[in-house]
Amino acid sequence: MTTPPAPSPALRNAWILTQRELLHWVRQPALPIFGLLFSIMLLLMFAFLFGGAIAVPGGGDYVTFLLPGMFTLTMLFGLEGTLQAMSTDAAKGITDRFRSMPIGSSAVALGRSGADLASSILNLAVLMGGGLLIGWRITSDVGSALLAVLLLLWLRFSLLWIGIFLGLIFRGPGATMAVQVLIWPIGFLSNVFVSPETMPGWLGAIAQWNPISATATATRQLFGNPTGVTSGWMADGGVLLAVAWPLALTLVFLPLSARAYRRLRR
Repeated sequence: MTTPPAPSPALRNAWILTQRELLHWVRQPALPIFGLLFSIMLLLMFAFLFGGAIAVPGGGDYVTFLLPGMFTLTMLFGLEGTLQAMSTDAAKGITDRFRSMPIGSSAVALGRSGADLASSILNLAVLMGGGLLIGWRITSDVGSALLAVLLLLWLRFSLLWIGIFLGLIFRGPGATMAVQVLIWPIGFLSNVFVSPETMPGWLGAIAQWNPISATATATRQLFGNPTGVTSGWMADGGVLLAVAWPLALTLVFLPLSARAYRRLRR
């Protein structure tokens, strides 16, 4: 009887580093809990404070339109935590210690990615549970719903590399503030809260090309929720763009992250 091959050293090291990050959150849960509560507060504010005044193009309930957008926005908000963790490790010299150990550079990034993806899965589960409590429903089949979740995590995976890259090149308290300035315009200049069809033409065109809009539209389609799209290329190409945009971001920022990691302290 043949035994299955042992996992590669890089994967074993990555798993150890993933556990390290998860233990940090267990011992200091304030940051992930605060991030989750902020997303819930934003959801409730738009659903009940502004939702009654917002009409969805093409019809449909605003809450069911909003929830997939909020899932997508939460994937974007996670970029801040990734940047802060990488920036803190680099500033304190922890990353340099990892580089001095007999472990591959990929293990550090994979460990960070594994921990952040695990956190994102938990956040999605909590938000989906909260959404079901306030009236959100999945009206598609199980396969489509699972594909929607995978597209959300695929977006999160691509954004991880932006956070890792920025965390390696920008250090100190100013790095987090800089990424917050970046996140908010990107998050709001999308179709997360309202359809681009309700915006001025030039602004709606920018919102449609936002990678966040692509994933939000695709997940709405796959969950069987109102999309707010009545015509145009986004109505038919949402899923394709939700695959292509994260792929493009990963192909750009993964090599940049690897290069920034190799150039530390040089």
